[in-house]
Amino acid sequence: MTMAGPAGDGQGLFHKLAAMPVNVWGWMKHKAGTFLYEAKQQESAWAMPVSKDAVSRLGKQLSAQPDHPPGQKPGSSFSALAGMEAELLKRIRQDTALRNMNNVARTQAYYAMYRRFPELHWAFLAHMVSRNGGWSMTDLKGELIPHLLGAAQIEHTFQFLERANALIFHDAYPQLLLYEESRRLGRPLFHLLPHLGVSAFMSPVWELFWDTNDSALLTTGLIINEQSYIERRIVKNSYFREHVLDTLFFQSQSLLQLNQVVFPYTDNEDISLAEDQLGRLRLAGLTVENFGDLDERIGVGKKLYGILFGLPDVRFGAERFAAARPHTGSRADYWPHLFAPVRRSPPGPYAEKLHGCELRQGAAPLYSPKLEDAWKNRAMAPAEPGDWFDSLGALRHFGTIEPPRAFEMSLEACTGLHKLELAVLAGEVF
Repeated sequence: MTMAGPAGDGQGLFHKLAAMPVNVWGWMKHKAGTFLYEAKQQESAWAMPVSKDAVSRLGKQLSAQPDHPPGQKPGSSFSALAGMEAELLKRIRQDTALRNMNNVARTQAYYAMYRRFPELHWAFLAHMVSRNGGWSMTDLKGELIPHLLGAAQIEHTFQFLERANALIFHDAYPQLLLYEESRRLGRPLFHLLPHLGVSAFMSPVWELFWDTNDSALLTTGLIINEQSYIERRIVKNSYFREHVLDTLFFQSQSLLQLNQVVFPYTDNEDISLAEDQLGRLRLAGLTVENFGDLDERIGVGKKLYGILFGLPDVRFGAERFAAARPHTGSRADYWPHLFAPVRRSPPGPYAEKLHGCELRQGAAPLYSPKLEDAWKNRAMAPAEPGDWFDSLGALRHFGTIEPPRAFEMSLEACTGLHKLELAVLAGEVF
């Protein structure tokens, strides 16, 4: 089979693999520039402390709670609720189910909530992380990964990504809606959280947030809750362990870029985000090293929060991006100089397209479909019952949030994409 460039034979391909990155001097120069840029950003960075007093109060409130499973309150039942409260819970469930139809709907729901209530930092963090979930879903039907994974593995991986995305929304979005109604009425309604299946951990967190307006405390609490919520339902689920998490391909997820979380942003306030300017967008974020470790996932969530809200250029640049580019699931949303939501070249044997972080002359963009073109909507199966919260050990995760010193991911994303292309070319040769 014929392929463009010297990678058309095994010897040329091995030379390319050995030469990663191809231009060592250019790579080193870029890394040095990145280091200086990151250092400059630290000058305007700010920390988001959670006071020890607030954590102490939270611990006392959690210790004083009676034991009861989510969805059931001692001495109370759904039928015993006041008519207004029962109707409110019904509306929240219906609204959540409606917006939980797919990744795009969830992602936009988070963003709309943040626009209404900017103090809900977690909603914007969830919006940006959920964009990454959609990009990973469409990658499975895009230009490169179908050359590396079979149809069954693609299906298993989509189920894994979709279930995690849907479960977190199913648990978290009703909490945001209940806060919205509390704001509308001018009084807290967080006593209703157990009736929505929310962990006993979250009622005191929301009550403390209502009193203090401490966005860092609430965001940390939601990060702890959502990662703990999916621990048994996703990470320790026997189906996902067998078909995704314990598979060889997932252990090589760095190659497939499944473990990269990136926030597109611009540090130029005047940029209009026109189609030909999106290539100038930077990527901030980090890499998840061990998805199977709960403490690491919580730590990663806190670092991502620090990047998004502790670095003013990233926050306001990401907000400009989110406002200008509605989420579609296609990576063309942020890098149309490399990706296109429609296929520009016929499917078949893959021909080399990338030169660094640009397309080779005459090469068509990499196909990155919109979510609606890649996957049909799927009804979410009921969430498994049970409350993860069983001890005060979760309180150890509260503390001051600070952005990590290394956060620029533009070069890493380009390098990862190039490695993925080389893996596809290797498969074409052998």
